[in-house]
Formats: sequence, structure tokens, C-alpha cells
Amino acid sequence: MKTFEQTISSLTELPELSNAILQFSEGRKVFAFHGEMGSGKTTIIKQLCGLLGSHDNFSSPSYSIVNEYLVEGNGEKIYHIDLYRLKDIDEALAIGVEDYITGDNYCFIEWPELIEGLLPQNVLNVSITHEGDMRKISIFMG
Repeated sequence: MKTFEQTISSLTELPELSNAILQFSEGRKVFAFHGEMGSGKTTIIKQLCGLLGSHDNFSSPSYSIVNEYLVEGNGEKIYHIDLYRLKDIDEALAIGVEDYITGDNYCFIEWPELIEGLLPQNVLNVSITHEGDMRKISIFMG
């Protein structure tokens, strides 16, 4: 299994980390972000969206469940999904999660454990662990 690991200690390292994640993804567009509350999932996703060409106002979709961002210049969409508040897979299906993960747009999913059985085989998993200011990011193919 192909893996990538990097440890960062400062937000100034995010652009380099995000570039490495996109290069490692080899064109995959569905990303599953694993990590505790406050580990930095949303922060990394915001950086990835910016690198992909979106300059929308980024925020955590904890309450809206799905945020949609537009890529400037080509009108493509990026979906940022936060499944934290959902109780079961039926709620995920009700919001149309299958349409998001099978489409041609980038899809960044926080708390993906709820829909693990629905994720495509080529999902890129991003696992974040943290201790203080240090973040260890482990990336592996689904």
C-alpha cells in the first residue's frame, strides 16, 4: 500500500503539505479525513481548496453538513462534507452523499467512518493525529 507521512508544527507549513497531498493523490478526487476534533481537518481542507483555485469564504460545514465551493475560472465545484452530526448511514444517503462521492468534483469528507462502505476503492485517506502544536499527517490509498 502506498503511504505518505509528514509532521508539521506550524501553519506556515500548510502550503507545502497541501501541495504534497495533491501530488500524492495522483488525480483522485475523493478524500476521507480522519482525526479527532480540533486536529486540523478543516484547516487542511481550506488550504487544499485554495490550491485547487477556489477563493470562496471557507467554513466548517458542521451545521450545514455540505459546503460547496466554486473553482475560479472553470466553474468546477468542490464539496466539503462534515458527517459529524449525522446519526446513521440513512441520514448520509438522505443528503445525497452517494452523488457527491461518485461525481467528477473534488470531495473532502470529515468524519467519513459513517459511510466507509460507500467510499470508492480509490479514496485517499488522510489521517491526522496531534499532540500540542505538532500534527502528524498520514496519507494512504483506500
